[in-house]
Amino acid sequence: MNTRALFGLSVLMSATAFGVVVSIYLWPHLRRLEQNAALRAMVVPHIFRFIGISFLVPGVVSPALPSWFAVPAAYGDIVAALLALAATVALSRNASAATPLVWIFNIWGAGDFLLGFFNAVRFNLDAGTLGAAFYLPTAIVPPLLILHGLMFWLLIRPNRRGAQI
Repeated sequence: MNTRALFGLSVLMSATAFGVVVSIYLWPHLRRLEQNAALRAMVVPHIFRFIGISFLVPGVVSPALPSWFAVPAAYGDIVAALLALAATVALSRNASAATPLVWIFNIWGAGDFLLGFFNAVRFNLDAGTLGAAFYLPTAIVPPLLILHGLMFWLLIRPNRRGAQI
């Protein structure tokens, strides 16, 4: 099987597996929480997006990994991690800036992932050049992208404090 097909299959299986986890374990719990608490639970995992900086580390990725992919992916993830941290703190303190920060984080973070996938497909990125970082877009990004979708869904719904979502 070619590398592109293996890459696509990995992304599909990761999204499918996390979709099952969300539907069976996470969503039944999250829907009972107050909106800020549910959002906080979905934002927190994104704090670890600093790991995207590995796209710039020689030895982790191939020297052949194009900078047009590596640089925006790495720095986009760093910005997303910092925005997620700010949103998490604001949500934890029930600050008035919490919802706007979640919106900013969510738009930036989802856009960063979608831009990476778009660029990889558009410019025919060789998945083999990702090296050890192959697992970021195949195993980590799909679950985090699903969380972005859930956050958008919660954000567009009216905030019903204490009510089930």
